[in-house]
Amino acid sequence: MTGFETTIQMWAVLGLTVTLLTLYVTQWLSLEVSSLLILTILLLFFQIFPLTGTYDVNLLNAEVLLGGFSNPALIAVIALLVVGEGIVRTGALESLGDIIGRARLPKILMLALVLLLVALLSAFLNNTPIVLIFIPILQSMAQKNGLSASRTMMPLSYAAILGGMTTLVGSSTNLLISSSMSQQGLRPLTFFEITPLGLVLAGVAIIYVLFILPLIMPERKSASSTVSGGRHYISQFVVPADSGLMGEAALAGAFKLLPGVTVRTILRHGDTILPPFDDYAIHAGDTFVIAATRQALTEVASRHQGLFHPPLPYGLDLQETRVKEYEEAAEEHQDESPEDRDTVLVEAMITPTSRMVGLTLEQFELQQSQRAIFLGIQRRAQMTAARMTNIRLQSGDVLLLKGRPDRLEALRPERDVVLISGTRDIIPNRTHAKRAVAIFGIAIGCAAVGFVSITTAAIAAATAMILTGCMNLRQAGRAVDRTIYLLVGTSLALGTAMTATGGAAYLASVIVGLFGTASPPVLLSVFFLVVALFTNVLSNNACAVLFTPIGVGLAASLGIDPRIFAITCLFACNCSFATPMGYQTNLLVMGPGQYQFSDFVRGGLPLVLVVWLAFSFFAPLFWDL
Repeated sequence: MTGFETTIQMWAVLGLTVTLLTLYVTQWLSLEVSSLLILTILLLFFQIFPLTGTYDVNLLNAEVLLGGFSNPALIAVIALLVVGEGIVRTGALESLGDIIGRARLPKILMLALVLLLVALLSAFLNNTPIVLIFIPILQSMAQKNGLSASRTMMPLSYAAILGGMTTLVGSSTNLLISSSMSQQGLRPLTFFEITPLGLVLAGVAIIYVLFILPLIMPERKSASSTVSGGRHYISQFVVPADSGLMGEAALAGAFKLLPGVTVRTILRHGDTILPPFDDYAIHAGDTFVIAATRQALTEVASRHQGLFHPPLPYGLDLQETRVKEYEEAAEEHQDESPEDRDTVLVEAMITPTSRMVGLTLEQFELQQSQRAIFLGIQRRAQMTAARMTNIRLQSGDVLLLKGRPDRLEALRPERDVVLISGTRDIIPNRTHAKRAVAIFGIAIGCAAVGFVSITTAAIAAATAMILTGCMNLRQAGRAVDRTIYLLVGTSLALGTAMTATGGAAYLASVIVGLFGTASPPVLLSVFFLVVALFTNVLSNNACAVLFTPIGVGLAASLGIDPRIFAITCLFACNCSFATPMGYQTNLLVMGPGQYQFSDFVRGGLPLVLVVWLAFSFFAPLFWDL
């Protein structure tokens, strides 16, 4: 193959890499579709224009490019997700939260204790379920101690990320970089190889998170603690024929029997009626689209029993047959015993990996199974004007649910939503908690001492979780994140192609050309900062796979140990603090903390700089550069 052909292939791979980065950042397509599209183009390109080596063998055939999907590190990540799910479903960590909740310590010590515990757990478990568990714990603790949710939720996410950079299994990013090092011909990372420097960086960052970050964050009340004058939910109800609202006329555009409620739209037989509603009289079958606080919705639901019961026929052109179905269902609800009619309100947040993302509320199976009734939806830091039934769910959306305490509490182990208020006092079933902890401890111990590999230990632990009843196969299957699988597999394919075509070496030479006169510590610092900034607009896993070959090539150009640049890439990829989409845990705390995008820039960007400065100072000492 000529040099010209090799150059064309190199630029094609670099072009696909830029395209993939653009698609991931803009999310014009879903991450899964973007990954599949780029992977398909990559496979077709090297099928038509093969990169030939000895004996005319295609060095980038389908077997090589798809090898990332069977990468041991990726398999270990998937298996560890299953293990983490077993820990969560057995409630093995909630006892720690209960102990902390009963402690009587000063506010700052209480917060420090929680954040250190979260960081410690995140060093060995997947960060996302840990944050899901500690959101309601920290909310309850904050309310009891007079702490603002906006000053505690972001530190929770950051503590989880910082803990993840201290051990090999602390983050999927760490495992993927270790695997990428193997592909570059380097020895993979050992279990605690990154721990000394990781603890130093995390320790410096925790000081900022504890003492400076709360001062930067605006003080806002959480959705669960706000009553009058709080944030509004979009809600919707249909007026039954026997409702006390029948015949009520609007006065100055407001309805006296709906105090604290802003009526946005009324729909009657397909007609849309917009405010003002002067002298408008309510009829049976009218569909009201409203905005109200949690307190106002609670008041309306209590004054007008059955208004939101049972599963609402949310049709916008409600016919008489549907009104009749609604009334019959409401009568069945009235026939329930007083004990069955006891209901509570809870707030539940849509998780980033929820199957319900992209669905409308009508399609949401919680209501179809009559386990919960929707009273409203809150869209993160903004107020949407759409009808409730037309809103497609996004990660971070907060739903106001009404239902029996036992049915709502049964939602706690589910991974589609996380309860963030309401039923905290009910004790979960922890029958298998001890065996789940034992399985996890044995697996991590065996991997830490080198008795078995991380991949073997993770698969064995996941299998043991299923065999011992900590979870079933369906639950284990739901723990597998297909987004991570496709994103990482595609990124590994691009990383392989970038190395084989010389793209990684070319980018490294460009960096050396720009900073050729700088010393290795300066180049190391610059490389860290570039990767750290990229990881906030791109997936940290994608950054890990794509930047590791570049770092290794850069080290080769400088004549220093390539492991140094690979580990630098690891720490930089864990600096996803400055944007909500930088890491899943940032999205999880966005709703409970009432954060806006600018809040993460304000609080997270300085933290990126703090970790960068700490790395720039300590790394040369650590590696004797």
